[in-house]
Amino acid sequence: MNFIKTTEQDSNHNHLEKMSVSELLININKEDKTVPYAVEQALPQIEALVVQIVDKLKNGGRLFYMGAGTSGRLGVVDASECPPTFGVPYDLVIGLIAGGDLAIRKAVEFAEDSKTQGWKDLQEHRINSKDVVIGIAASGTTPYVISALEKCNENNIITGCISCNKNSPLSNVSKFPIDVVVGPEFVTGSSRMKAGTAQKLVLNMITTSTMIQLGHVKGNKMVDMQLSNNKLVDRGARMIMKEINVSKAEALKLLNEHKSVRNAVKYYNDGRA
Repeated sequence: MNFIKTTEQDSNHNHLEKMSVSELLININKEDKTVPYAVEQALPQIEALVVQIVDKLKNGGRLFYMGAGTSGRLGVVDASECPPTFGVPYDLVIGLIAGGDLAIRKAVEFAEDSKTQGWKDLQEHRINSKDVVIGIAASGTTPYVISALEKCNENNIITGCISCNKNSPLSNVSKFPIDVVVGPEFVTGSSRMKAGTAQKLVLNMITTSTMIQLGHVKGNKMVDMQLSNNKLVDRGARMIMKEINVSKAEALKLLNEHKSVRNAVKYYNDGRA
């Protein structure tokens, strides 16, 4: 099949420098509105991958994200938010970026072009067949990611990807590809825009649905969240007050003693049983 990088096609808008601020914002917003629809088209692919992730994580596996530049940063962000949101260990969802942690803040030249470093980065975490590795690349052509997934396939490790081009090399090497085709960017080739938004939406879906399936949400509440600041302590106390009908002082006391909403409610209910 022919591979065309729609993420590199000319913008639907021209003479951007002649637009007013209002016109720029309206037209960027107009493009952004198309992204959720593109994600909707990929829901069956997302579901197929999430089912695999849930199965592997239930059996002692881990989830890895791999990417370069914006894609790598988005994976790192999503992975880093899982422990505070869902109370899971920091090594359950791991984000890897070409060029290492330095690349989170500053571009590392040609890091994404390495065909060996991706697999080396995975090996540092003792990657094995219990795990799942998702490559993230808007273009679908990043060597750092593609070569790592090829090695994963050779070692019987489940692979998936999030790309914004149909039939990309990355999608073709992934066992469970996700293609979210958002079309040309407002600024030609600036895939941090619509493509980045699409990737973030898919990442939200993957980890949120996985964590719910793993039991880290009750009703619609983050009952296992880490109590890492005053806002979250207050939120936890309000959850407890609503769940077991106690005063805020009693809720805070239970939360302080048992360190999570789930444990506090369980202790209270067990004591009344």
